[in-house]
Amino acid sequence: MEAKQIEIACPCCDSRLTIDVRSQKVLRHLRPEELDATGKPIVKDTDWNEAFDKVRGRSAGVGDKFDQALNRERTRSKDLDDLFDRANDSLDDDEQD
Repeated sequence: MEAKQIEIACPCCDSRLTIDVRSQKVLRHLRPEELDATGKPIVKDTDWNEAFDKVRGRSAGVGDKFDQALNRERTRSKDLDDLFDRANDSLDDDEQD
């Protein structure tokens, strides 16, 4: 199985480039000052805050949807009983005619 991404160092500026092999596009470009001594990207507090805000934004409506689904399930038995009663009354009315 071949790798989907490769990392190379730019011979001109020593930046690290991450390239998607299949699409042949540059996914990430890190300048030498953005890397620590081990060659890993330096993560700043602002990076964490941006990621946290992005995740919070995606999951903002999930709680409301969950509550709505839970309320539907709680009243489902009553709704089915009402539907059955209406169908039964309709059947009784048809038999009397």
